[in-house]
Amino acid sequence: MTQLPKFLTGDSAALNEFLDKFDVFLLDCDGVLWSGDHLFEGIVETLEFLRSRGKRLVFVTNNSTKSRPDYQKKLTALGIPSDVEEIFASAYSSAIYISRILKLPAPKNKVFVIGESGIESELRTEGVPFIGGTDPALRRDITPEDFSGLADGSLLDPDVGIVLAGLDFHINYLKLAMGFQYIQRGAKFLATNLDSTLPMNHTFFPGAGSISVPLVNMTGQTPLAFGKPSQAMMDAIEGKFKLDRARTCMVGDRLNTDIQFGIQGGLGGTLAVLTGVSKKEHWEAKDAVAVPAYYVDKLSDLRGATP
Repeated sequence: MTQLPKFLTGDSAALNEFLDKFDVFLLDCDGVLWSGDHLFEGIVETLEFLRSRGKRLVFVTNNSTKSRPDYQKKLTALGIPSDVEEIFASAYSSAIYISRILKLPAPKNKVFVIGESGIESELRTEGVPFIGGTDPALRRDITPEDFSGLADGSLLDPDVGIVLAGLDFHINYLKLAMGFQYIQRGAKFLATNLDSTLPMNHTFFPGAGSISVPLVNMTGQTPLAFGKPSQAMMDAIEGKFKLDRARTCMVGDRLNTDIQFGIQGGLGGTLAVLTGVSKKEHWEAKDAVAVPAYYVDKLSDLRGATP
């Protein structure tokens, strides 16, 4: 039987013992620090407290709609001091993989983006050519001419070798049809992450995984994904920050991404918070996808540790 997590809230001695085990905390954002644009109470003070204890913080998010500089602006606006190099997002992870690992030879190295400006910004920083994304020309209904152009290929860019799907607030039939045709013609199918939902404003909305599902259904292919729990993302984080996995803890609200990410990555520990997606009954279930090592009601409970 899988051992259930240790509850730390309100237990000063257990909190101190927990904090002493780790040098680095990988922090999920949505559902842990905030929900949408609502910052959870006590977060700024909690992050300051962790830094005062000598802990290194890395903000690890699956949300691909923002680039790292965009995320830093959000953190700053919420009163959270940060450095852009402390931020690791799925859009950045995807761009790094495409440019430095996949390295498709020109000219068949262009990316068709289904997603928002965060993906575009990170691809641009890495010098990766792309089309689609926020292009206003694709924010419309499909026409009979489009069907003809997609069927004979005249509407397609012959240099596209990758379809990268992320959260897209303007998803439509035309974009899905174009992505499908590119994949049918041999383009590699990638996804920033496979989150089914997005926590926002104290409820949930469709996530990036919901955007790629139609393409999975159409093509029969599962995309290579770069968000949590992808170990390609963990390897990239380890390489960038030179962290000791045994002294690193993943903090998150979602079992099938955050907690599974930390467990599969062989980290020293995982901490679940109850301010987001997963609840106690999810890891207590017989078919739980992952079980955290520790949990708290909310991240600010960590301040219950005595100096």
